[in-house]
Amino acid sequence: MKHIRLKKEDHIGQIFLNRGSSNAMDMELVNELTTLIKELKEDPSVEGITFFGKEGFFSSGLDLITLYDYDKDQMQSFWKSFLNLILELLKFEKPAVAGITGHSPAGGCVLALCCDYRVMVEGDFIIGLNEVPVGIIVPHAIFELYSFWIGRSKAYQYLLSGTLLSPQEALKDGLIHEIVAPNRIGTTSINQAVKLTQFEKNAWRSTKQNLRAPLVEAFEKDKDEVVDQILKQWWSPSTRNILKTLIENLSHKK
Repeated sequence: MKHIRLKKEDHIGQIFLNRGSSNAMDMELVNELTTLIKELKEDPSVEGITFFGKEGFFSSGLDLITLYDYDKDQMQSFWKSFLNLILELLKFEKPAVAGITGHSPAGGCVLALCCDYRVMVEGDFIIGLNEVPVGIIVPHAIFELYSFWIGRSKAYQYLLSGTLLSPQEALKDGLIHEIVAPNRIGTTSINQAVKLTQFEKNAWRSTKQNLRAPLVEAFEKDKDEVVDQILKQWWSPSTRNILKTLIENLSHKK
């Protein structure tokens, strides 16, 4: 794998995102993650998984710079692959813990939301879904996933305003479960994953599947229509202008 490092220890598969400085997601990273999740699902030696990013970034979300240059066929393939990754994570029956090592907006937040438990490092970091200000339509299924954790009222408000939260705000709203010092993110996340594997496995996994059934149904429903809606907005002049400005600003920062 080019952009992912895997370490297996104490029956926990530790997944380290390793693409660029901020783990921005392109087609290659999404496909690698999907393949790995499917493999770990079937691996009897792995009883749970943890996700980690890099110092300062869990994942900045979608790689807008790369995606901006995708043609229409590539973008259609990307969105189908990204939604399929989310679906695979939601259907993953073993315990999954996100060790959020820094900033985690947009797609990075979605990845974390698919996990059963989220630990975030303390510091001047943000997490949340800010797609609307970027000009990207938020599918109903994403709203259901967000509201699953923080409630429908806050999810509605935060999605429409593109609100990004500090670790303390995220903890208060139930978006994350714990805040730790950077040097404890690994140990705390792995310990939590191990803790979740100690329950009777069939009871725990079947209950997880039952609780997530409405979310899985939401992501499986009308996938083609959802992708068509997202793509229509993606290619609109207003969204392209917003993306161009963002990319220019990001390029200047580099």
